[in-house]
Amino acid sequence: MDIQLGRGKIARRAYGIDEIALVPGKRTLDPSLADTSWRIGNIERNIPIIASAMDGVVDVEMAVRLSQLGALGVLNLEGIQTRYADPNPILDRIASVGKDEFVSLMQELYAEPIKPELIEKRIQEIKQQGGIAAVSATPAGASKYGQVVAKAGADLFFIQATVVSTAHLSPESIVTLDLAEFCRSMPIPVVLGNCVTYEVTLDLIKAGAAAVLVGIGPGAACTSRGVLGVGVPQATAIADCAAARDDYYQETGNYVPVIADGGLITGGDICKCIACGADGVMIGSPFARAAEAPGRGFHWGMATPSPVLPRGTRIKVGTTGTLEQILIGPAGLDDGTHNLLGALKTSMGTLGAKNIKEMQQVEVVIAPSLLTEGKVYQKAQQLGMGK
Repeated sequence: MDIQLGRGKIARRAYGIDEIALVPGKRTLDPSLADTSWRIGNIERNIPIIASAMDGVVDVEMAVRLSQLGALGVLNLEGIQTRYADPNPILDRIASVGKDEFVSLMQELYAEPIKPELIEKRIQEIKQQGGIAAVSATPAGASKYGQVVAKAGADLFFIQATVVSTAHLSPESIVTLDLAEFCRSMPIPVVLGNCVTYEVTLDLIKAGAAAVLVGIGPGAACTSRGVLGVGVPQATAIADCAAARDDYYQETGNYVPVIADGGLITGGDICKCIACGADGVMIGSPFARAAEAPGRGFHWGMATPSPVLPRGTRIKVGTTGTLEQILIGPAGLDDGTHNLLGALKTSMGTLGAKNIKEMQQVEVVIAPSLLTEGKVYQKAQQLGMGK
């Protein structure tokens, strides 16, 4: 629905995940019958959840463990893991510094050059332990290190930026990465993002993306929406981008997954993203709370250490359980942040959805009171949904 902001400016209403609810249909099924498997590139996973390529979330050990559990973790190739042979003292400093000194410390630590030999080493460490080596870089980083990644034998390459498009303009002195050519030249599937519109999703798919990441600014540690004023609430963004995927599939028979990236905390958030049209989700802060996470109970975004305009901050998420508890249970908390797979399967059972494709077709309603209706006691006592 278009809304007139003022003379000469029409706006479209957009909705966030917290503003919608999923409606049960005529059928229910036992959660054990719900099939949550999906495919990205040539890799099939039982769990449609990816751990974000953030230094407080994924290191070699986390990537391996996520692979073992049936999910996927993405390693940041422009972070601490590829700048320092031993990242542990650096991660200790990030966790211990005061909030007033945080930005300058991050700018100092991330000024250390990226070392191509460490990129190769980290990928090989993941592969040697039987993990899926999924890695991420900005478009500039992909241009520099794409061949190193391919040579090292990575399984998936994520090209990520706050906003990515196929129509990027650069100064004459800078050579812009041709996304289509890069996708053609890489021997492994390339995932492109981030975007929030139908048109850009279609462009990225046509450029050869193996999947498209959707989300600008909703991440727990991201401040892009405040710093830049840019973004579209996730429910609307996912639905728009999923429509591009479906139209392209109808035209060509080629199905390219859409991945909701950012702002997801609970199992319910994940369920609603898939109901809006996502094939999978990428999450950061929920995994940063795992005992195995490298962030020492802290989480910060990929754009946080920018030398000129930080677009993120460090947030304290604490440690609430093991990675296994958070991903597949048994849950040790009552707020929806543990056993994310169990929540998805149970929601699918309640909605009668046998697989991800059926989950994408369930009825969605606008429900701004969904998380507050009848929750007075939980809020007052800081229990469950009132935390």
